[in-house]
Amino acid sequence: MKKTIALVTGGFTGESVISLQSAEVIDKNIDREKFDVYKIIITPESWYYVDDNAVKHSVDKNDFSLTVQNHVVRFDGVFIGLHGSPGEDGKLQGYFDMIGIPYTSCDAATSAITMNKGYTKAIVDGVKDLYVAKSAMLFENSPEAAVQITESLKLPLFVKPNNGGSSIGMSKVKTAEELPAALERAFKEGSQVLVEEFIGGREFTIGVYKGKEGIQVLPATEIVSSKEFFDFEAKYTAGITDEITPGRMTEEELSRVQKIVTDAYTKLNCSGVVRIDYILENETDHFYFIEVNTVPGQTEGSLIPQQVRAAGRTIQDFYTELLEMILP
Repeated sequence: MKKTIALVTGGFTGESVISLQSAEVIDKNIDREKFDVYKIIITPESWYYVDDNAVKHSVDKNDFSLTVQNHVVRFDGVFIGLHGSPGEDGKLQGYFDMIGIPYTSCDAATSAITMNKGYTKAIVDGVKDLYVAKSAMLFENSPEAAVQITESLKLPLFVKPNNGGSSIGMSKVKTAEELPAALERAFKEGSQVLVEEFIGGREFTIGVYKGKEGIQVLPATEIVSSKEFFDFEAKYTAGITDEITPGRMTEEELSRVQKIVTDAYTKLNCSGVVRIDYILENETDHFYFIEVNTVPGQTEGSLIPQQVRAAGRTIQDFYTELLEMILP
């Protein structure tokens, strides 16, 4: 018997555009022989489903149901394809926990913690063979903050919103004079800012998920950008970045990173599929943690679909496994 799935997309932040693109790919690749799918769009103003006749149906938030042509639709599970708030920061997860509907992402606590880059670094610090760059967290922007940063950290630096995604508001700072403008840009995206020392090396990202055979690691992708770093434009504009999947690592490095990211996934209490970004430092061959994305992009050009295909699987089969892991 088919299961009824809500594909949740949209959101409250600038990442909503990417969420809608991800949802198009997810919607196209969910197996319709096993699942009936309703795309639910969440905006600050309303939650709704648009049927084949372009009629908008509001979601009843009391139980997350729909009424379509006098028929009440209730969901067996939710595929979360919403980046940023409220789909990646734990708010939706807490709501679904309260009304008893399972979902494909990490739980509310892990989602909330991992949206905070500083807190996440503190948790993964201690995972064997995983390193974290020296950093400082700021809670307000002031001239004193810039002085404090230059006195405690070595240039160059990365300045990023502590609770943001898609590299929005992120800057690379090479001189002390550039720091105030970078801080101002980051603080426009949120009330907390993380400043990290730059680690010279090759950048990678790798998918990790919990499947029928336990925690599985997808082939890593090596990021080679023509820009200073993998920012929003580099992520979503064709031709700026080369994404090499599988990434160029030795057998020893590959074996080491698979163990590292499995341990990080476990320590963060992750569920579903996540994407962990890291740098392989040039001088030491150390793996440096950048961040974890608990609702990674699923657009046509996104990294997880690339890695799934590199693993010899179809996207449809992968989504089926993610859904079957949460359904009774």
